[in-house]
Amino acid sequence: MDKFEEVLPKLVKIQLFSDFKIEDENDCRILREVYDSMTIENYQKGDVIIEEGKIGDDFYILYSGKVHISRKTPAGDEIALADLTSEMNIFFGETALISDDPRTATVRALADCRCIALSSTKFLAVCDKEPLLGYRVLLKLAQRMAKTIRDTNSDKATLYEALFNEIEQGV
Repeated sequence: MDKFEEVLPKLVKIQLFSDFKIEDENDCRILREVYDSMTIENYQKGDVIIEEGKIGDDFYILYSGKVHISRKTPAGDEIALADLTSEMNIFFGETALISDDPRTATVRALADCRCIALSSTKFLAVCDKEPLLGYRVLLKLAQRMAKTIRDTNSDKATLYEALFNEIEQGV
């Protein structure tokens, strides 16, 4: 794996670890524990990193490359959600850190990719050793999930209103 000093600036740019400061000795020590629990996974263009509906326990940080995120409609049609690059400091599969639910989207490599992976088992082991990590990361996860729920509720309201207006105009 790349050296800790090379990976550290990427780690603190990721939303889940953004409360950690490179200048803080204790934060660096905790992030070193995280780093030591991570693995590097390489994917070639076209490879599936995460498959919707499958169970997985790894959280990924896109270290280099570009990915396509999609999901299926209830009818089984695939819809594109986003194309993302490593420069965007993205991560995916984060709910696997706290849940063993099936994956909710497919992530496919659009170019050769390098991902930093952290299993939920290793994450929880580091949290047992470093409770501050668990507190900070789980707080960020909760904030992210709360935003997702708010956005979903807003989207549902917009769709409901559009459907209601369409029905009203048709009457």
